[in-house]
Parts: sequence; C-alpha cells; structure tokens
Amino acid sequence: MSYVCNPEYSCSPSYSISIRVEIENRIGMFAKIATAISSAGGDLGSVDIVRVEKGKIIRDVTVNAQNEEHEKQIVKAIRTVAGVKVLRVSDRTFLAHEGGKIEIRNKLPVRDRNDLSKVYTPGVARVCMDIHQNKEHIYRYTIKGNSVAVISDGTAVLGLGNIGPEAALPVMEGKAMIFKEFANIDAFPIVLATKDTDEIVATIKNIAIAFGGINLEDFAAPHCFEVEARLRKLLDIPVFHDDQHGTSVVALAALINVSRLLRRDLKKFKVVVVGAGAAGSAVTRILLASGVRDIIACDRSGALYAGRKGMDPYKRDLAKVTNPRKIRGAISDAMKGADVFIGVSAPNVITPDDVRRMAKDPVVFALANPDPEISPEDVHDLVRVMATGRSDYPNQINNMLGFPGIFRGLLDVRARGVNEAVKLAAAQAIAHTISTHDLHEDYIIPSIFDRTVVSSVSTAVAEAAKKTGLVK
Repeated sequence: MSYVCNPEYSCSPSYSISIRVEIENRIGMFAKIATAISSAGGDLGSVDIVRVEKGKIIRDVTVNAQNEEHEKQIVKAIRTVAGVKVLRVSDRTFLAHEGGKIEIRNKLPVRDRNDLSKVYTPGVARVCMDIHQNKEHIYRYTIKGNSVAVISDGTAVLGLGNIGPEAALPVMEGKAMIFKEFANIDAFPIVLATKDTDEIVATIKNIAIAFGGINLEDFAAPHCFEVEARLRKLLDIPVFHDDQHGTSVVALAALINVSRLLRRDLKKFKVVVVGAGAAGSAVTRILLASGVRDIIACDRSGALYAGRKGMDPYKRDLAKVTNPRKIRGAISDAMKGADVFIGVSAPNVITPDDVRRMAKDPVVFALANPDPEISPEDVHDLVRVMATGRSDYPNQINNMLGFPGIFRGLLDVRARGVNEAVKLAAAQAIAHTISTHDLHEDYIIPSIFDRTVVSSVSTAVAEAAKKTGLVK
C-alpha cells in the first residue's frame, strides 16, 4: 500500500528514510502508522517484517520525504502512535554512499604463481617494453582505451556552488557509476585541491596518459572555458566539459523534438536563454550551430547586447553573436514574443506573467536543479511544452542522456577530440530515439533508462568523428 504526498510537499527518493519500529501485535496497529505517515505528508514505500516476538512485530518502514526537516516531522508523527516504538532511523541516501559508491575489480583471477607471473612480474616487463617501443600499444594492453577521468575542482558543484573538492567527490563517483552502468566505460573520480587554472591544466595534462578521455565536471565559469580550451590544444584525446556541452546536447535534442511535434522549423524559433555561464553559453552556441538565429542570452542583469557595460570577455563574445533585434532590458522584456524559454540559471527567475508575454504555444525548459526557474504547477495551463531537469516531472532534460554515449562513440574509434559535428550528431541521435508517432507534449525526450539511447548516440558520434577527421 502507498500514499500520495500531502500537496504542500514534493516527496523524493533522495530524502528516503528507513524507520525500524516495534509494534504491539494487535489488529489495526499498522493502519495507525500509515495514517500518521500520510497525515505528515510522507510517501509510504516498502514495509518489511524484520522479526516477530511475543506480542510484538518489528518492521522496517521506508518513507520518502521532502527534505531533512520533513523526515523529522514524519518520525515525530510515528512516535505519537500509542503502542509503537521507533527503534532506529536510517537515511537511505547516506547509506547508499557509505564507503563510496564504486570499486575496482580485476578482469582476470590471480589464483597462483602462474597467474601472477603473467599479470605482474616478471611477465609484465615484456608488455612494458612493447609499449616503450610502440606507444600506440598502450590502447591495446592497458585500460586507456576504455577509461575516462571525471575531474572537478569543486567550484560549481550541482546547484550548491563552490563547496570544495572533497564535497565534489560523491558527484564524481556518481558520474563514474553512470559511465560503467550505461556505457561499460571505466571512469575514475578525480578531485583537485587547487583553483589555479595553470595548475589545473598542468595536473590534468600530466595524468592524461592513463585515460582515453577527460570529462570535466563542476568547474565554475569563467575559468572552465579556459581550462577546457587549453586542454583541447594540449591533449590528443577528447576533452568534454559536461556542464557545458552535455547540457547543450540534450537541450538541443529536446528542442528538435519540439519542432517535430509542433511541425515548425527549428531555425525560426525565437529563443531566450537565461543563464550566461558555462551551460547557457554552450546551449546558445549549439543552437546557433543548428541554424537558430533569433536568440537572446540573458544573465541576472537582463539581456546581453553588444556594448552593454559590466560584461566579462566571454559574455561580450556571446553578445556579439546573439540578440539580432538588439533587445535591451530585464529578462521579462526579452521574453516578449519568444517561442522558447531555456533556463540554466537559478530558481524562480521568471513568473507566469512572463510566460503569458511569450508567443502562442510557448515552450519552457526550466532546467535549474533542484528548484527550476518557474514551477511547472504555476504555468501548467499556459505552456504547450514544459521540461525541467528533475526526475519527478515529465520531460527530464538530463546530461546522462548524452555523455555515456558520446564517450562510448569517441573511445570506440579512438577519437583525438570533440567537435561541433559530434555534438550535433549526438543531439540528433537522442531526439530520433523517439518516433514521430510517439512524440507528445509530455514525451519530447527519451527516458534516461532507455538503453537504446547510448547505442544510438555512440554510433552517430563515431561516424561524425570519422567523417570530420577526429580519428587517426
């Protein structure tokens, strides 16, 4: 039996607790517990019997909550039930991270001296000398050909900001899990105890020998642009900043499907992109590369335009290639008559009135996480298509749809880098995973658990890499 959350709450598996309770063995006791959970706005999940004692039953009850404070309210509500004793409360998200989420396993057994002499000394010396004489054999005889370094300096972790490399490590581990689970790529989480661009570039350059690709993650703008640009020049393996390019690829895929659904030319959309940092800049540029011409990029001060004061060099460059109608003013001014809003910024930066100012059949991608630029509930009756970055609403635009397949394709052909053609091919592959017949307003982007996405993307990426000279 399960219960729907109280409307004032939005329960999530990320706030999931397991409550061990001792219950008097009387008819109707568990119904009282369920009522207490429901009254507190909790979402009741699994219920397991741990053991039965004389006159008592010990159960583990799983409940989803809205946040940590809500978890405490739910436990408090259970404690008020006569005949029930709370024995233990465990946060299931923290339990999932206990001891780290990944490990290294051997592909071959080491059972005796014969095995040892082949995989380590003395046999390994022969392989070392072979690679010394033929450096390309590193791809054949080591992990390099199927390995990616997932690297962060902890300066822009999720929506949490500059919380440091130690706090970034759980995200890098999670990314490594996704690489392995969905694309069978061995990924290694690496966090750097420096924010100095020169040190970051030098460190990554010096460790890159062991990897077939570099996935930059959670680097803040604007130094993320320089780090990526310099590494791409220095290294002969793909360097991909997922916060920029993964986001842009998946956002483009969703917009391609919007154009298919609405039977409109993608190039004729009027688009407002709010957020002029790493993700916003990349989204804007991939849309330009796709032929969209009327794009207004905005930061918190409003529309970017040539000559606006107070912009850094990266925003000045963005202003030169956007805003052809020379719109000035706040975000709300930029949204007048727009067909598409794409937010990669912060919570609650637009209002329902802003959406009303948009063109007929407005499309809103509010991708700030965990709290979007506008709540879907606030514009449910105003928009034609709504997408977020969250898993608890339809149309989740998530980088995970892109990076496993992109790197799988690049590694498969031993690509030397990443270019615009690769990203455009990935976006098209993601989009066309959904047939025209199946497209509808709540299904413009495939599920992150659709296993056909990685194979489609990797094939398209490999072909694009070969056609555009990225393959040796």
